[in-house]
Amino acid sequence: MRIYSSKVPTIAQEITRTLLAANDIESESPKEVEADVAAVLNSYLQTEKEVSEQTKDLLERTSRPQSEFSRVKSQIAESKGIKTGEDTLDYLLDQIVEMFSHSSNVAEIYSQDHELRRKMAPIFKKHMLMDEALDQEVRTQLRHVTEGSRTWDIEYARVLEQVKQKRGIR
Repeated sequence: MRIYSSKVPTIAQEITRTLLAANDIESESPKEVEADVAAVLNSYLQTEKEVSEQTKDLLERTSRPQSEFSRVKSQIAESKGIKTGEDTLDYLLDQIVEMFSHSSNVAEIYSQDHELRRKMAPIFKKHMLMDEALDQEVRTQLRHVTEGSRTWDIEYARVLEQVKQKRGIR
């Protein structure tokens, strides 16, 4: 599951509105809370991008196969203090709950952490599952190419960019 930078403002707005409407948190300035949530997400995206770049560089320098990308990326992410892959959602939920307790824009938190997480998770899932839909669309267009081949890698990246552009995703 992945989060796209173009979805950050929408996710931040939905989280803030959902928690305020349910009286889980209180704030005099909801727009500032949205900005705080967006800052957490943008910080994660920036760090995750750096981790991906470092992973690519390391694999190139050490002439390791691309098949080791996710394992090496997890190790580098752990050293940077973030989670990737299947752990991304839990990590982001934890970070946002933690931010609420330290933000001067959140006047009061009325719900327990697990309740906040339970209410935010569906919002993230809705936007993060877009990645799976993109993958399915790309794979449908590449049925004629052998998966795992060099051609597959090149064509997958090209078609993925086209699909993202068509949907307005960055």
